[in-house]
Amino acid sequence: MFPEYRELISELKQSDAHFARLFDEHNALDDKLTGLENDPVTSSSAADEIHELKVKKLALKEQLYDLLKKASA
Repeated sequence: MFPEYRELISELKQSDAHFARLFDEHNALDDKLTGLENDPVTSSSAADEIHELKVKKLALKEQLYDLLKKASA
């Protein structure tokens, strides 16, 4: 995610607790989504949950991007 900000992401994860929390939450959602989507048993029955998680993940990604842009300005 955001390879052009790799160094800044590392810095912010160490110095900004809010950024670190959002980053960790985004990664946790990504892991959960991957598990749900790759499980043939749950992938079809969890379609609503998968959609909801994707919406939350995108919102977190937008917040992270906004914070990165502000920090790099």
